[in-house]
Amino acid sequence: MAEPIKVVVTGAAGQIAYSLLYQIASGAVFGPNQPVYLHLLDIAPMMGVLEGVVMELADCALPLLAGVLPTAKPEEAFKDVVAAF
Repeated sequence: MAEPIKVVVTGAAGQIAYSLLYQIASGAVFGPNQPVYLHLLDIAPMMGVLEGVVMELADCALPLLAGVLPTAKPEEAFKDVVAAF
């Protein structure tokens, strides 16, 4: 399997991102053999909601999901990413 790529999703606690996250983590976006680290960016007041999103992703047990970084800091979220949504 390939090395995981880092992908940032902005507004990650929102409804549109919620639908997109599963598609990315399941392999529908980058292919069935490409693991991903998801960097989830949202504003500080949304961090509680974002933690819930992280738990739901963990519950899915997606084999291509190498890790998740929830953050309100753009400098963390965009570090070393290869794609942004």
